[in-house]
Amino acid sequence: MKPESLKNRCKAGLLLLVALSANAIASLDIAEDAPKFTTEASIGGQVFTFSLEDELRKGPVVVYFFPSSFSIGCSVEAHNFAEAMDQFKAAGATVVGISRDDIDTQKKFSSLACMGKFAVAADPDLAIAKSYDAVLTTRPDYANRISYVIAPNGKIIYRYTSLNPTKHVENTLNAIKEWQKAEGK
Repeated sequence: MKPESLKNRCKAGLLLLVALSANAIASLDIAEDAPKFTTEASIGGQVFTFSLEDELRKGPVVVYFFPSSFSIGCSVEAHNFAEAMDQFKAAGATVVGISRDDIDTQKKFSSLACMGKFAVAADPDLAIAKSYDAVLTTRPDYANRISYVIAPNGKIIYRYTSLNPTKHVENTLNAIKEWQKAEGK
């Protein structure tokens, strides 16, 4: 094979890798309108209707997607959010976790892993996750671990994607605080 042909094949392969990796981290952009949704959710085992639009009237909302209730990483992340809920409430923020699990599973998860501190919503057909580009590329039957912060005007002001559950709470809380400073709150 000629060196020029090999060079062109390498460039083509590199472009393909870039395109595939960009697809793997696809998500909604900052300043985009967050898709509105209403779904069944649970706090402390009590089922209710969660409406993003209603919650935004109260202040910013953290919408975080996670792959599966009761998996190790998802339980760690839920526990971390529960531990930080006083800080989120002090900032006037609402938190909702969303996964493909049904409402019966979310009732249990909201009591145990979430310690009854915040809502977890059922998205069994991943319709909400799909509207947020939050489906795991390698396993499209699961949501990816993506956290969004949405301002009361419905605009996305922050997003963070990582399957590692340890930074989502810190990052979203910091984003809310930065938004508050910028808004003079």
